[in-house]
Amino acid sequence: MHKNFVTNTVLMIEPVSFQMNEETVKSNYYQKQDDTIPSKHVQQFALEEFLGLKEILQSNGIQVISIKDTISPFTPDAIFPNNWISFHRNEKVVLYPMLAENRRKERRLDILDTIALSGFKYRKIIDYTSFETENKFLEGTGAMVLDRKNNVAYCSLSSRADKSLFMQFCSENKYKPVTFTSFQTVENYRKPIYHTNVMMSIGTDYAMICLDAIDDLSEREKVLLSLKNSGKEIIKLTEDQIASFAGNTLLLKGNNSDIIVMSNRAKKSLTEVQILQLEKFGKIVSVSIPTIEKFGGGSVRCMLAEIF
Repeated sequence: MHKNFVTNTVLMIEPVSFQMNEETVKSNYYQKQDDTIPSKHVQQFALEEFLGLKEILQSNGIQVISIKDTISPFTPDAIFPNNWISFHRNEKVVLYPMLAENRRKERRLDILDTIALSGFKYRKIIDYTSFETENKFLEGTGAMVLDRKNNVAYCSLSSRADKSLFMQFCSENKYKPVTFTSFQTVENYRKPIYHTNVMMSIGTDYAMICLDAIDDLSEREKVLLSLKNSGKEIIKLTEDQIASFAGNTLLLKGNNSDIIVMSNRAKKSLTEVQILQLEKFGKIVSVSIPTIEKFGGGSVRCMLAEIF
């Protein structure tokens, strides 16, 4: 059964025009502008970091289906495919509506043809993208964190995660919905965290989560109870740790063991006790991606769309 919940195959999109996306910065407070680095170098550094992640995944037995982005249309965030597509066990693909107009251009159905050539066939496509005309958004496995083992979906509501659409996803894909709102402190104000997968990560038998980001205590208790009822060992993260992307990690099925993939920055933020907790569930594999984290406001998990 275990192999059904954890995959050894991921989709990655090789960047060709990576840079700070001006359209997403309004709701993603993890993005940081740095004018000391020329834009051509930002792309160059991001490509090197992308290739470093791809190489370390492959060396650990992960099959990477890598597809190069296109110069036109301009898609600076194409490196984060998990926001527009997700793959599911029963030969099903889901396409998602996205808030930023330039991110909608990342959706390429030719990618499904390439994936099919690798032996992954799909019988059904569920397409929620028409909800963009109603200003309803649900940005894939960024907006939702899926507990595939227990069929529970967690969603921190924000401008990029519409509650009614999340409920529809859960109904149509047989997930039990758990909604809440999480916050981060920005210039002394509590503002919604843009994606759930920044503040929580779920493996087969564990959950990494920043409970302190859930300000409403009844919501916090609801999330905690759901995780405990699902048999998860809970690894509590601090707000400083999720600011270092410690929540943006992914469990994959490696050659000899499961691996937990994260950035070097995320790993460095963890305590020795947390690392020991995590290592019960897989080998920690970390990679340096400072340019992608700074300019993109996302980390390793955002760069990987799991293929089942």
